[in-house]
Amino acid sequence: MAMDDVAFAAGSSSSAMDALAASSSAAAPADPSHGWQKVTYAKRSSRKPAAVAPAAPDLGGKPGGVFEGLDKRSQERHRAIQAARDAAAGYDSDDANANARVPWGSRSSDEGSDSDGAAAKDRPQAEAPKKPKKPKVKKPKVTVADAAALIDAESLAAHLVDISASYENQEGIQLMRFADYFGRAFANVSAAQFPWAKMFKESPMPKMVDVPLSHVPEPVCKTASDWISQRSPDALGEFVLWCIDSIMSELSGPTVGPKGAKKVVQQTPKAQVAIFVVLALTLRRKPDVLINLSPKIVGNSKYLGQEKLPIIAWVINQASQGDLVSGMFSWSHSLFPTVCAKSSGNPQSRDLVLQLLERFLTTPNASKARAMLLNGAVRKGERLVPAGTLDLFMRCTFPVPNARVKATERFEAAYPIIKELALVGTPGSKAVKQASQQLLPLAVKAMQENNAELAKEATDVFIWCLTQSPESYKLWDKLHAENIQASVAVLRKITADWKTLSPKLNSEALKATLRSLKAKNEAALEEAEDSGEKASIKEADKYCKAIIGRLSRGATCLKGSLLVIALAAGAGFMLSPNLDLTADLEKLQAMALELQAMASEYLRSF
Repeated sequence: MAMDDVAFAAGSSSSAMDALAASSSAAAPADPSHGWQKVTYAKRSSRKPAAVAPAAPDLGGKPGGVFEGLDKRSQERHRAIQAARDAAAGYDSDDANANARVPWGSRSSDEGSDSDGAAAKDRPQAEAPKKPKKPKVKKPKVTVADAAALIDAESLAAHLVDISASYENQEGIQLMRFADYFGRAFANVSAAQFPWAKMFKESPMPKMVDVPLSHVPEPVCKTASDWISQRSPDALGEFVLWCIDSIMSELSGPTVGPKGAKKVVQQTPKAQVAIFVVLALTLRRKPDVLINLSPKIVGNSKYLGQEKLPIIAWVINQASQGDLVSGMFSWSHSLFPTVCAKSSGNPQSRDLVLQLLERFLTTPNASKARAMLLNGAVRKGERLVPAGTLDLFMRCTFPVPNARVKATERFEAAYPIIKELALVGTPGSKAVKQASQQLLPLAVKAMQENNAELAKEATDVFIWCLTQSPESYKLWDKLHAENIQASVAVLRKITADWKTLSPKLNSEALKATLRSLKAKNEAALEEAEDSGEKASIKEADKYCKAIIGRLSRGATCLKGSLLVIALAAGAGFMLSPNLDLTADLEKLQAMALELQAMASEYLRSF
């Protein structure tokens, strides 16, 4: 222990400590412990001092022993060193005690010996006074009507003249600058003032048709429409598609966050009102543009979906405001076949489609709407209501009894005009022949479904096809072998309503077709194994024979009648008292021609 103390004292190179130790060595009294005491560090001064070690045993057996002098000097030196250390560390004792109380890990890495920082962490700090919040300045609410009322027609006209001159051969840029003008006009309209997604979803069709164009002054609409009419169809088509894409992009954004998150509020762009305005203006002035775009819009999944359907319906409605036929064309060729193709479709979607149709059929009133639609029943070689649409509408109108829904009555109410639009036309014309060729196979398929009402209506459509074109008889002949049930339904209908139908049918084409069917029935009967199939073949053959018999009897009666007429004319000629061979021969020839015409007309009735 003494050697350790000596080593520690040697390591402390302080001159003051050495001087103090030399001055106090002579005055130190004898100590029985021989100066062997434990040395403590300043940083551990807060700990309780250890007890003084017991006195070392007397190894020599005499008082003092041989190490007595060495022990005294060691003890004195130890006291001097301890006193010097206490004096040197006295000024920092408070900080040392504070550091001893603060955990090591909580001391500052930059100032490890600074006890003020450590102590400050232990003491609670007073909270800084909060700065008062500045009150938010509420911007004045600007409605669509307010913004629209500030648009000046003369200012718009000057702007249109300017962009037309600046971008003379760039119609696409002209249309974008046209949209920019309205974008600046409606820039202060917030989403809360024009919640278009909610409006289209919750409002009925008649209420939305004039939104938001009803707020725009009439002179502004006229100025814009006149300018739009001078743009090319291709440029307008691209512009309309861009407007629709801009609207759809808002609906395609994320509307539902993670589980537990708040719902995302739709943020309407500043120019969103303007897009609806310029789109409505364009479609009302140039509705034909939508006819060319309808297959791209409705046939693309980007534009499909329950939340997007009200926008598509609104777009078609805008075109109908400019031209009712254009709106109906887009509805029957694109919207209705897409939405109602499945019988298990969404009821809300079906309701929206029917709302649009009912508006077409009653605008401005039912009589005028019907006249306008019939006048445009065939447009550029295409029927306003194609064959596929009539077939689908017929199935919606005549479902099986247990599949009727609330919308069935609405289909029944609109079916007569839809059928009329699909079948109207001059018999023998190109459009009518094309319609009959397309409808006949669809009617054959519908007649064989287990639905009596649908089969009855399909039979009427089939017979209409026979009355419009001789080519329909040839098509019937081709389809007969695989669709005997349909042929039975048609033959039964012709037999039952012979008096009313025979004048409308082509007797020669009908007779040739029935003979062909009869021959096919005989061949099919030999190959048939099912009893039900055999019964259908025999029933078809029975009706074929009956109708052929009626046609033959009619021809025989006609021949007899012509013979009687000819004999009577000859007898009158021979018995005439004033016989003029030349004049009377001319009369006889004229009579023969008249009889021939009568015979031809009579044959058509059979």
